[in-house]
Amino acid sequence: MTNNMNPHPPTQPEISIEALHQGDRSEFARLVDTYSGPIYRLALKILNNPQDAEDVLQETFFKALRGIQSFEGRSSLATWLYRIAVNEALMSLRRRQAGQVSLDQVAEADQEPQEPLEVADWCCLPEEELLTVEARQFLDAAVEELSPPLRVVFLLRDIEGLSIRDSAETLNLTETAVKTRLLRARLFLRGKLSEYYQERLAEVKKP
Repeated sequence: MTNNMNPHPPTQPEISIEALHQGDRSEFARLVDTYSGPIYRLALKILNNPQDAEDVLQETFFKALRGIQSFEGRSSLATWLYRIAVNEALMSLRRRQAGQVSLDQVAEADQEPQEPLEVADWCCLPEEELLTVEARQFLDAAVEELSPPLRVVFLLRDIEGLSIRDSAETLNLTETAVKTRLLRARLFLRGKLSEYYQERLAEVKKP
């Protein structure tokens, strides 16, 4: 389930923090051009609404422009931008769900997950079956079922490819909390995919 996409898009030459601090508009335009795609995609997967994702994208760069003078480079530009975007996306979720994202949900996300789960044996399915549009759509729907605290960690680590450390910095969490949430998310999705492939295996084995 891990996507090998680099979360820090290559920049040739590297974006200059000094130029950004000096108010270089062309450098900020390069920053926007470099990170718009990944940030929009992340916001869309969190919110599942193109207009809300567009709003998050615009607000992210608006706040980045206003706050660039305070950016000291202690984290990467990508991590800094992701932090802004995730905060905006979660605020949008809270507004939409009218408080349904509760502290209890966050506390539950940090509890040690209980293994094991039964996992279907997928060895008998051809590789193309694992990569079907239907399977991807099922996984996307399962990701939407994750609670926001788990969904965000899963998206940052397994879809965008951030390291545990960068994910922790982005979310202002300990690395242990990130690992716990990630494991809970993976276990949930593994269970969902197991159910899906058990059904598909049953169909394949039908005479």
